[in-house]
Amino acid sequence: MRAASRNLMGQSPAAAAAIEQALAAAGLVPQAAPKQQPSPQPMRDINQPPAPSPAPASAQARAAQPQADATPETAAVPPTPAQVAQEFAQDFMARLGVPAGLRQHSFDMPTFELPNFHPPGFNAPASTPAQMPAGAQFIDGVYRNHAGTRSYKLYIPSSYHGQAMPLIVMLHGCTQNPDDFAAGTQMNALAEEKECFVVYPAQTQGANSSRCWNWFNAIDQQRDQGEPSLIAGIARQVIDDYPVNEREVFVAGLSAGGAMAVIVGTLYPDLFAAVGVHSGLPFASAQDLPSALAAMKGGAMPNAQRKAPAGGVPIIVFHGDRDTTVNPRNGDELIAQGVRSQAGGKAAKAASIDGSVPNGHRYTRTTHSQADGSPLGEHWVIHGAGHAWSGGSGNGSYTDGKGPDASREMLRFFKTVS
Repeated sequence: MRAASRNLMGQSPAAAAAIEQALAAAGLVPQAAPKQQPSPQPMRDINQPPAPSPAPASAQARAAQPQADATPETAAVPPTPAQVAQEFAQDFMARLGVPAGLRQHSFDMPTFELPNFHPPGFNAPASTPAQMPAGAQFIDGVYRNHAGTRSYKLYIPSSYHGQAMPLIVMLHGCTQNPDDFAAGTQMNALAEEKECFVVYPAQTQGANSSRCWNWFNAIDQQRDQGEPSLIAGIARQVIDDYPVNEREVFVAGLSAGGAMAVIVGTLYPDLFAAVGVHSGLPFASAQDLPSALAAMKGGAMPNAQRKAPAGGVPIIVFHGDRDTTVNPRNGDELIAQGVRSQAGGKAAKAASIDGSVPNGHRYTRTTHSQADGSPLGEHWVIHGAGHAWSGGSGNGSYTDGKGPDASREMLRFFKTVS
C-alpha cells in the first residue's frame, strides 16, 4: 500500500473519490452512500486571459534556456472528469494487486462536484471577452533550482511605471494552469485596481499528473526543499527583477494550491506577510496518499495542530460548507492552527457577522485578533457553496460567482496586515 501510495501521490480530488468507489465495488472497502450535489450556479464574466508580452531582458535570458520539465502538456481531446477518474482508479487498483477480474468489475462513477469544470487547456471562451488594458503585460518566466524547474506567468498592471508595488503569489488547484486560474479568480483585474504584481507558478504534469501541488509529500513540507523552495524562489526572482515592496509579499491558493500556500507561508514567514487559502487544508495535515485522502474526507491528522511552528503569519480562509471534495472541517482546523501559531499562548478575540450576496450565497465571517486589535486571521464560511473559488468568473474552472468576492477580500485583508 505504501509503495502504491508513493507512486500515485498527487492525484486529483476526482481521482480520490474514484478510488473509494472502485475499491468499494471490488469489495475491498464498504460502499459509501451517495451524496446529493448542489446545482451549478450562474457565473460572472471577467477579462479574458491576455496574450504573453515580451519580458524584461533578464527574464528573456532565463526563458531562452531549455525547460524540458516545465513544458505544459495537453491532450488533443479534452477528457471528462469521469474518464480521468476511471483510468486512475483502474491503475490504482492494479498497483494494489487487485485481481484483473475484480478491476474490471463495473461501477458507477460518482458525480463529482466540479463547478464549471473544463479540462486543462480547454477552458470555455468568454461570452464577452475584454482586452487587456493598454500597457499591461502578462509575461512568461522560468525558475530553476536544485529541486527542479517551474514556469510561471507574471501580470504587470498598466499602472506600473517603475514604482514599488506589492506582489501576490497565486497557486492554482488540480487540473488548472496560470491562465485558467487568473481568469477564474479575476486577480489580474484587481491588480489593475490595486496596483500590484501577480505571479502564477505552474505545476508540471511531470511532477504531478493532475498538476496538483504535492502538499502531502514530506519533502514538500520543508523549507528550502521540494516545491516550497521553487515557489519561494519564483517570488524572490520577481523581487530581483522588479521593484517589489518586500513588506507586501503574499501567497494564496485554491484546494491543493491553498494547502501549498499554507505550507509556503508557514515555512517562509520572512518572505510572505500573509496567506490566503480557499478550500485548502492545514499545515502538515497529511504525510502520504492515504492520510491525504483521510484529511480531505474528514479533516487533518490529529497531530497537525501541533506541527505548525510558532510565529506564523496572518491568514484568511474561505471554505464552502457544502464542499464534498475537501471537508469544511479543514477550514475550521486551518484557522485555529493559524491563530494559535501567532497568538503565542495568549487569548485571541473572535467576532462573527452574517451576511449575504444579493441573489447569492449567505456567509459567516469570523475575525480573529490580538488584544490590541492586530489581525490574526479571518474565516469565511460560504453557506451552500461547494469546492469553488467564491465570487469567481465563469471564464475559469472551479468558480462560484454567487459567493462573496474572495479575491477582493483577500487583497483587503492583506492590506490590513502589511
